[in-house]
Amino acid sequence: MKIKLLLFVLLVFQTSFSQQRTCGVKEQLQRIMNDPSQRQAYLELQNNFEIELQKMKSGLNKNTNAVIRIPVAVHFPSVTPTSSTRPCLRALAQKQIDILNADYNATNTDISKWITDKSYYPATNTGNMNVQFVLATQNHPAGTGLVNGDVAVTFGTDFLNGDDTDLTWKKYCNVVVRNISGSILGYSPPGGSPSQGMTVVIDNNSFGAALSPAPTTCSGYVPTSPYNKGRTLTHEMGHFFNLNHTFDGCDGANCASSGDRVCDTPDLSAANYGSPVAGDVMGCNDFALTMNYMDYVDDAYMYMFTAGQVTRMTLWYNSIKTQLYTNTLANEEFLQNQFSLYPNPNKGSFTIEFKDLTNSYYIEIFDVTGKTIYENNYSQASDLVQTINLDNPTNGVYFVNIKTDKGLVTKKLIIQ
Repeated sequence: MKIKLLLFVLLVFQTSFSQQRTCGVKEQLQRIMNDPSQRQAYLELQNNFEIELQKMKSGLNKNTNAVIRIPVAVHFPSVTPTSSTRPCLRALAQKQIDILNADYNATNTDISKWITDKSYYPATNTGNMNVQFVLATQNHPAGTGLVNGDVAVTFGTDFLNGDDTDLTWKKYCNVVVRNISGSILGYSPPGGSPSQGMTVVIDNNSFGAALSPAPTTCSGYVPTSPYNKGRTLTHEMGHFFNLNHTFDGCDGANCASSGDRVCDTPDLSAANYGSPVAGDVMGCNDFALTMNYMDYVDDAYMYMFTAGQVTRMTLWYNSIKTQLYTNTLANEEFLQNQFSLYPNPNKGSFTIEFKDLTNSYYIEIFDVTGKTIYENNYSQASDLVQTINLDNPTNGVYFVNIKTDKGLVTKKLIIQ
């Protein structure tokens, strides 16, 4: 009986351990430091970042409140493209981009938990980076088969053979989705360099979130619980923008130069896993900020960056922004003219009319809090006109995301 009990305990332990989040940022740093040219480039970037830090401390680095726009390319190197896989994986990529934008701008619905959780963290505030991640649609690299108007999503052609850099796609913010062996869900260089074609790599079972209606053509790329809310990329993109794990030590030294080097994240010496809530875990001196994106908890239990982390990421962006293309994002005015929405205002029933036929499109409607009240992926669409009927919506202002192969545009919707 004791042997059976011991085996059961070991099985439970092994099962839970296999489901824990891990990322490969330390291995990526070691790989960079072992390569003389990459090491030199990394140290130069970190030096530029330190200059940005000093500017901030001296008051020379002012926040202009301008929206940061970042061109993104997503790559599925193991996918053989077909007419059915393209729309599904493009929709999955856009879903993940929407999650990134919500998480980095503090408009994710679950950030409302902070209203009650913040009592445990009096020295901490949530952060909003004021950033827009956008799938690039213009001036793609030659030889990729993409033309103006196509979103920068590739299949089976780039980042092959396990490569983590590709100069073909330099000056983009690259995301590669493929099977990662072992228990690692994703990895990123610690402080990424777009000019070197560096990328964030995400396991195929941890990318994006469920699409509605659920398609069958994304087989092999369906996110699985408990990592099915797109937070793996949120975490790894934090590393790309030079964030460390929140559990980087308790040495008691200057918070700006030790631990995770962010002063409003409580010191922590070990990662948290699973489903802890505010006040569950004690850190070095204060309660652990378990819901932070840079810890290891399950997707549903992480929901915020701190103001200090956002400052650090923004300063990293300032040090690399000249490495990013400025001519790959679509002209929003052009996209706005591709369809019309009427009547507006309305009582919850309205029509979207496209100027030209489009093979597929995705419609998402959300309220001012970021809560999605309607979403649908229209594959193989053959109509220029689509009527939407919302189920008993309350009066107020809403936003409609319309995403096609040409890009994404948002329109304001008024229900009265």
